[in-house]
Amino acid sequence: MFQKILIANRGEIALRIQRACRELGISTVAVHSTADAEAMHVRLSDESVCIGPPPAKDSYLNIPAILSAASITGADAIHPGYGFLSENASFADMVDAHGLTFIGPSAEHIGMMGDKIAAKTAMAAVGVPLVPGSDGELPDLETARETAARIGYPVLIKAAAGGGGRGMKVARDPSEIEDAFRLARTESRTAFGNDAVYMEKYLDKPRHIELQIMADNHGNVVHFGERDCSLQRRHQKVLEEAGSPAISAVQRDALGETATAALRKLGYRNAGTLEFLYQDGQFAFIEMNTRLQVEHPVTEMLCDVDLVREQIRVASGARLGYEQRDVTFTGHAIECRITAEDPVTFVPTPGRVTAYHAPGGLGVRIDSALYAGYFVPPFYDSLIAKLIVHAPTREAAINRLRRALDEFAVVGIKTTIALHQRIVNDPEFQAGDYTIHWLEKFVARG
Repeated sequence: MFQKILIANRGEIALRIQRACRELGISTVAVHSTADAEAMHVRLSDESVCIGPPPAKDSYLNIPAILSAASITGADAIHPGYGFLSENASFADMVDAHGLTFIGPSAEHIGMMGDKIAAKTAMAAVGVPLVPGSDGELPDLETARETAARIGYPVLIKAAAGGGGRGMKVARDPSEIEDAFRLARTESRTAFGNDAVYMEKYLDKPRHIELQIMADNHGNVVHFGERDCSLQRRHQKVLEEAGSPAISAVQRDALGETATAALRKLGYRNAGTLEFLYQDGQFAFIEMNTRLQVEHPVTEMLCDVDLVREQIRVASGARLGYEQRDVTFTGHAIECRITAEDPVTFVPTPGRVTAYHAPGGLGVRIDSALYAGYFVPPFYDSLIAKLIVHAPTREAAINRLRRALDEFAVVGIKTTIALHQRIVNDPEFQAGDYTIHWLEKFVARG
């Protein structure tokens, strides 16, 4: 087992990893920008190193500074969390080259799944169903026209190196294909330095279903069930559920068997999440995240497993120590992503938190690095807390979530708590009757 882990991240996820390390008896090193000098993950770490000024490119994306921090503190492993460098294959390679362990998949698999075209090709080769689309990259507009005509409108043009909804454009008929193709390439080049795009059939009423897996270095792969991440705004997840109200245990088992068999063939290791669109009883793979997900706590609550602890264990060379039949699914869990944004306009609201009260009680979990007096900086993602509830049934979980949201108080800045209160009181959400397009319409009608 590792003696000391450097956490190459900030905020609630850095604190989450620290907690897992502490329970394993592992010392932690926090890295931070000058803007995060008073952050909770810095305050609670065993050691901390300032790695640069506020802009992420000069601190949390500064690979030489992070590797230097690991060297001078004597860390023997690095956990990247999510975002920042977590899916950077070059970073994973450099960590290994410096004699450290990268707590995550291999650089090979990060690179493979980071290229959405390569990911789809790899998954198709091991029997995972795909959304109908182009055969690889769209090299020019004429190919885009021909492909759209073949698979049928509407179509979605997506960045090969994309994520977070950037580089995605819909063309609903032939008159829109040129603008969609050019805009997707331009946005992809600007956001990712890579203008390669591909095409998928645009589904009109899908749900976004993802499957959590864990694999060790000895060929063992298990899944921890599905999460329904269909409640999204501008392709950003807002609320997640485990399990999905739209699929059955039989469907979960079949999907899990397909996914684990595929990753076993690929020789994958550590945590990963396969993302699918689900419509009319069919699953279609869209991408894989080779890291811990923001929404991992709903799976932890459902399966009573510490996924970060498992990441650390298997990265150290340990076997999983259990088989698929040992994984259980109990009750229902829901997570709300609370952001420092105006709940109506969604304009970011950095500033000083003058008072803070987290909800509590049976089945309520808060993952947050907030405290009274903390200044939410304007330089990073606006996520400030995750509220997770667990209960025996979905109805009971919704009731518990409603109660917890009513208790949650963040004073001094605007947050999206009010948005989540609206969502949980909506009859369509309560009935589980929603798709990936539902939340945009819900927000628009006010």
